[in-house]
Amino acid sequence: MVHGSTGAWCARFMERHQSAASFALLVVAYILYLIIGAGIFSAIELPYEQELRQELKAARQDFLNNNTCVSDERLEELLARALQASSYGVSILGNDTNQNWNFVSSLFFTSTVLTTTGYGHTVPLSDEGKAFCIFYSLFGIPVTLFFLSTIVERLVVLMTRRPVSYFHRRWAMSRSKLAAIHAASLAIVMAMLFLFIPAWIFVTLEKDWNFLESLYFCFISLTTIGLGDYVPGETHSKEANPHPQLYRLAITVYLLLGLVCVLVVMETCCELPQMKQLRQRFCQENVRELDSETTNIIDREHTSDQLTDPVDHMISSDQLPVIPSVSEQAETLRQSSTSVPYSPALGSDVNGKLR
Repeated sequence: MVHGSTGAWCARFMERHQSAASFALLVVAYILYLIIGAGIFSAIELPYEQELRQELKAARQDFLNNNTCVSDERLEELLARALQASSYGVSILGNDTNQNWNFVSSLFFTSTVLTTTGYGHTVPLSDEGKAFCIFYSLFGIPVTLFFLSTIVERLVVLMTRRPVSYFHRRWAMSRSKLAAIHAASLAIVMAMLFLFIPAWIFVTLEKDWNFLESLYFCFISLTTIGLGDYVPGETHSKEANPHPQLYRLAITVYLLLGLVCVLVVMETCCELPQMKQLRQRFCQENVRELDSETTNIIDREHTSDQLTDPVDHMISSDQLPVIPSVSEQAETLRQSSTSVPYSPALGSDVNGKLR
């Protein structure tokens, strides 16, 4: 008897705190994902790091043996100076052919800063440049996020909501299934246009890159990870690329367009009904208990939303009278002291349009 009551209590507790338990499991799963990723990267990369260290030590010792006039201390100073300059984007290898702060290179730098890609291969050298970078990013990053969100919202309406609504009416297919098919198709098309085809182009332009490295650069850049280990144009010589500034400008345009397309795909996936249902499992919602009449209003709205699409029926508000929203109707019902049941206006639907 005690075990039965304990089991019933546990069942009621889990039912009441289902979202909190699901969120706790999500946090634990994410931490495990981080730990597993760190373990795999350590297992893969640590042997290569140790091998590279041994090669550098052997090369350094071989140089000292062949050049006895150079002391170990002076070589250490030279290497430290070279590494410090390299961290600021200045290399002693072919430095006379590369300029990191001409106008086009600076434009490339500002685009990587404002989109938070930040390759790190070019950084401000002066104190004035560092101070200006702080204030420029302080205002520029929020403006960039607002600018990108505005563009993405318009493109999502054009590339996702309208096509899904059109084929939903034409083929009479389930909207959730059609949205999933559309999202998968859009992701494949965008991957071809902004990952695989550009990767193949970079293979032909960057002589030191293979296809995997080119694909790696495209993915790292468009996802704004921006590790900076691969930057196009850094391996070019004047003979290999007679127009380095035009090449850098084209890369800047590609990164901006690719970032917008990636955001469109992500927003399309986030709007999937399956994703909305999944998010609801981890979100705690405080829902008031409504009376039967308000519940009927919301049920009719939900049913009507499955049959119509707001994108296809946008009518300006100056042509039709304003009808209260469902939330306003619900609040009116709560405050009303009369017992007369509420009935929505005849000849109108939930979108506020006259038939």
